[in-house]
Amino acid sequence: MTKGLSGALPKVVGLGLYGALIVSGLPHALAQASSPVGEKVTLGPWAMDRTEVTIGQFERYVRATGTVTRAEKEGGGFEYVGGWVRRPGWSWRKPDGVSAVADLPAVHLDFAEAQAYCRWAGGRLPTGAEWQKAGFTELRDNPPAPWVKGKTYAWSTGDSPQGANTSDPDPWPRAAPAGATRQGVNGLYDMGANVWEWTTDEQGGQRRTVGGSWWYGAYNMKANVQAFKAADVYVVYLGFRCAYDLTPKGNNPNRAPS
Repeated sequence: MTKGLSGALPKVVGLGLYGALIVSGLPHALAQASSPVGEKVTLGPWAMDRTEVTIGQFERYVRATGTVTRAEKEGGGFEYVGGWVRRPGWSWRKPDGVSAVADLPAVHLDFAEAQAYCRWAGGRLPTGAEWQKAGFTELRDNPPAPWVKGKTYAWSTGDSPQGANTSDPDPWPRAAPAGATRQGVNGLYDMGANVWEWTTDEQGGQRRTVGGSWWYGAYNMKANVQAFKAADVYVVYLGFRCAYDLTPKGNNPNRAPS
């Protein structure tokens, strides 16, 4: 599905740091900010990736481990077009079947593949409760304006869903690069929309996915959305981010070098 776009939209004028799109017509803070890829946000005794895991980050993992994903082995990932359709050649490398910039979110990955990456990176997938608290309740001691410590917001982007990458008219026809959308609660990006994200919450063999995506309207960004998917699915609008326990729980010899 391609989002319907109407009216005068910003224009892509080039590529920035880590391949991020530079777009004219966007607020200066959105168009010029340097890439936050790889940053972690501390939330008390644990931390979370500031952005969704990107193609560039997943490529580093693949180079280190030799991983070949199911989408690559089984003929391509899936897209919903009046039903699920396998798309030959679509994978984390080419989410839409064409070469992609390194800071787009890594998608076409099932639950186990996402969890394996997080463990290699020294983390894990978050629980639904962790994800929800990080995405909607401001936990930083001294957050910048307009954020208020301890406040729980209606949206992960604040008091409205404006600035998120949904199916509504916006600068992004499909997935947006990390850091291109509006920064939200706790300084996190894309906790609502862009791509769904895996969590460890389980129900009948399925896992909860959170946040909604570019395919949907803003309603799926809400904290109370219960969207469970089969743990073995890999599709074009489903990615992930990792959580990290800051209290050591033993050494992992297979983790990424720091």
